[in-house]
Amino acid sequence: MSKKGNTVFFKNKPRIASYAAICGSKEKTGVIGEFADITLEDDMYEESTYEKAECKMLTNAISLAIEKGGLTEKDIDVLFSGDLLNQIISASFAARDYSFPFLGVYSACSTMSESIMLAAMLVNAGYVRHAVAATGSHFASAERQYRYPLELGCTRPPQAQWTVTGAGGCVIADVKEGVKITSATMGRVCDYGVTDVNNMGAAMAPAVAIIEP
Repeated sequence: MSKKGNTVFFKNKPRIASYAAICGSKEKTGVIGEFADITLEDDMYEESTYEKAECKMLTNAISLAIEKGGLTEKDIDVLFSGDLLNQIISASFAARDYSFPFLGVYSACSTMSESIMLAAMLVNAGYVRHAVAATGSHFASAERQYRYPLELGCTRPPQAQWTVTGAGGCVIADVKEGVKITSATMGRVCDYGVTDVNNMGAAMAPAVAIIEP
């Protein structure tokens, strides 16, 4: 592996060997809805809370990604995962169902890209053969976390972002088939003082704009 600036280049070019995605009914109507493996008809996902539904989506996405890769739980060396909730509780509870090691990623909306980067680093270096990168979120649990619980019936301003109800996972491996991961750029925290909880895009966008490859 080599490094130039904030970008690392992977000599062995690990690949995304398999992947899986689960989404809510609203997300299904979007431009990438057709690529989801599972679509929820009920956003509660037959659970008693939105947080439990989020955890269930993440667990199923991880398991399905492993299964689609023709692998079993014993083949996985490590899981990188996180979510938007306090103490990444969805990812932590999902990890309880597996016997492989879990490394939690506290990175909010960049959790998936950071998880893929970290997984690719370990695979590229030869420390592991199969690593899973995964994340998930739920609109209702995010609203309760960052804004107002849906039960309050608060009106959302038209510019407010809509957190995805969904989960995704992929297996990063040293294999011959699949999309290559050739490099990854590490970002840094950029705080322009945006305090509007209904406009998280404005808070995050500057960090992307100032990335130095």
